[in-house]
Amino acid sequence: MISSDFSFFRVYTADVHLTGLPIPSIPPQELIALLVAVSFAAGLNVYATVATLGLLSHTHWLALPASLSLLGNWWIIGAAAALFAVELFADKIPAFDLVWNALHTFIRVPVAALLAFQAASGLSPLEQAAAAAVGGAIALAAHGGKTAVRAAVTPSPEPVSNIALSSVEDFLAVGLTWLATAHPYIAGGITLVLLIIVVLLIRMVWGALKALFRGAERVFA
Repeated sequence: MISSDFSFFRVYTADVHLTGLPIPSIPPQELIALLVAVSFAAGLNVYATVATLGLLSHTHWLALPASLSLLGNWWIIGAAAALFAVELFADKIPAFDLVWNALHTFIRVPVAALLAFQAASGLSPLEQAAAAAVGGAIALAAHGGKTAVRAAVTPSPEPVSNIALSSVEDFLAVGLTWLATAHPYIAGGITLVLLIIVVLLIRMVWGALKALFRGAERVFA
């Protein structure tokens, strides 16, 4: 069982905002819900997720664990924001978006696992590894669902559907990350529903692709 004794979590941090008010940190019981939501967001758009977390930390909206304090550095925020801007356009180009998403399998999933691993730095090594595995698995599910839907939509000759899907994913990544810091239980619940939808979508797309390949085999047989 995950221990509730987190050395890096307190009701209030020692840091004080410019207003003189203490900065609220993440209570231990909300950590799992937050990690679930943030991992899913990272699977959709890791750059948007990192930039959002960094800005929330830098503006004192959220007190991140010391192991994630680097996210609040302006260099990290700037780099993530710049890459987010690149993805904002690259992810909306039909066909190229499939290549982009395939390459980002090796970025989104490891970064999500690393975020979860670092956030759980106050846990035992085994629990920390479990947190990383769960974070990576959730990001992989989100990423897989996104890629599967894109594969189904990309053949469409009009670009509107691709642009609309990409815009929804960008909004969801930023919105879910913010919601996870403000209302982690709600964000965690939404993420669980989204995970179920993702699994169903992957099954539908996979079934459609199998049927397509079977049809092609009959044509060329």
